[in-house]
Amino acid sequence: MDSFAFEKRGKTSGGGAPGLMILKVLISLIVLLFGVFMISSMFTHGQYAFAILFTIVIAGGLLVTWLKGMYPHRYIFPSIAGMVVFIIFPLVYTVYIAFTNYSAKNLFTLERAESYFLSQTYRIEGGDYQFKLYAKEGNKYIIVLQNQPTMLADGNPSEVRTYASPETVFFDKDQMEKPSNKTTASKTVIHVTKVDNSYTQDMEDCGIKCKAAFRDYLKSIKIKIDAQELTYTGLNTFSAVKNRFVRQNEVVLGNQERLQNSHMLKDVSNDSLIIPDMKDGYYKTIDTQTGEPVGERMAPGFRVYICFEHFKRIFNDPSISTPFVKIFIWTVCFAALTVFITLAIGMVLACLVQWEFLKGRGIYRLILILPYAVPSFISILVFKGLFNENFGEINRILDFFLGWRPEWYNEAGYARAMILLVNAWLGYPYMMILCMGLLKSIPDDLYEASAMDGSGPVQNFLNITLPLLMKPLTPLLIASFAFNFNNFVLIMLLTNGGPDFLPEDGVVTTAGSTDLLVSYTYRLAFEGGAGGNDYGLASAIATTIFILVGALSIVNLKISKMGAKD
Repeated sequence: MDSFAFEKRGKTSGGGAPGLMILKVLISLIVLLFGVFMISSMFTHGQYAFAILFTIVIAGGLLVTWLKGMYPHRYIFPSIAGMVVFIIFPLVYTVYIAFTNYSAKNLFTLERAESYFLSQTYRIEGGDYQFKLYAKEGNKYIIVLQNQPTMLADGNPSEVRTYASPETVFFDKDQMEKPSNKTTASKTVIHVTKVDNSYTQDMEDCGIKCKAAFRDYLKSIKIKIDAQELTYTGLNTFSAVKNRFVRQNEVVLGNQERLQNSHMLKDVSNDSLIIPDMKDGYYKTIDTQTGEPVGERMAPGFRVYICFEHFKRIFNDPSISTPFVKIFIWTVCFAALTVFITLAIGMVLACLVQWEFLKGRGIYRLILILPYAVPSFISILVFKGLFNENFGEINRILDFFLGWRPEWYNEAGYARAMILLVNAWLGYPYMMILCMGLLKSIPDDLYEASAMDGSGPVQNFLNITLPLLMKPLTPLLIASFAFNFNNFVLIMLLTNGGPDFLPEDGVVTTAGSTDLLVSYTYRLAFEGGAGGNDYGLASAIATTIFILVGALSIVNLKISKMGAKD
């Protein structure tokens, strides 16, 4: 038997293995080459976190594929990789962002911000030239430039000079879409010579139509005039420009100390010096006495590590702390009330549809479970229309019977009640299904013994059904609480967080009465918080939410374990 098994394994490895091995090697090589390309590209563009993630996933995949000792792990590797990519990495990256000033105004790295400043130019005074295009034979054109006269010190205007280029072939918009033509245009330098002011007297101006057709080409070329190099700066203008900033790694301060900074730049337009403020994330002009950055912030900003500043803002900045506390209290109440309401409705309905004397129980179960079968976002949008203050059916019914038309979207109390009602509709089927299943596990003997003691349905529910259901339901209730704590879809689709908080003591906030912490975080990050889309602050709040939900879950589990022991 052993020899047969050995022979069978030998045939399998000898007969089918070469083809499988070649396929395995080819796939591994493709994955490896693709990984090297992607990782090097990410490192080149400064995406170090994603490069490290990609390295770990690809290296792990190759290791479990080729190492014999890792063979059992091949089957669980996809799930582990998915957990790393979609759970662990986003969590770690969010925490990392919370300790930086990453925002809409601080998107760049220091190196990219420095490159941006080095690419800035400014027009040289008196270096503007108006230009016109004149068509020639063979799809060729002439550029004629004329300087803008300025007032001299004696009060007279300066001399008007005219320059003309040789006949040149231009590329229109369609031709400039070809990479080869783009490259040719970017390397083109047209030399112009001075001509008489009446040079164009017998020529017809091509007009603005030609300028628009050749605009991409004109933006790419350079024009050499005397010792100046002109670039396209407007629909009618070429101008002499210079780089505004140049590197200056060292300077002597007023106190005779030498300041060295590899990122220091000199503003040629006004001879000032700027250096990066590593505490604030912006370039600023320096104090020539101390060398400290003291000037105004110069956009764009760059990302820097700011330690716990965002977490301090959550509790110390009135524009953040005031709505944060209110939203936190509402979030806890919303999650707790939702769990309680859905559990109460679901449990009562489960007991009713399980009642053996109820006819048509299957139909009732089907009807009551239907809300669970409809996608939640569809139900939410339907309820949004039903609660419309002017045309919604709910307000029409209330107005007809009670003469009452609540402002569901403008009053905080009504808006919160509406959210609880809608969420109860969405959540009770889930609780009902759970309770229906758990009711099956309760022995009928308990109810028979209780009936012999003279207990009624209410006493049976309170003394038998409820205690026996709560123990297995506790972990699921904690999960439901955590889910509703972060119920982003309901808030954003139904009220979008509104009605917004009114300013208090002149403090304006980006928050609303029905916002949960998760929707408040979203509004800060993507709808403009204090000073723009503040991703760092939003990540700090998201990290705080994670800690709070984790702490509440642990407390609930501890309490449930203590109850189980008792």
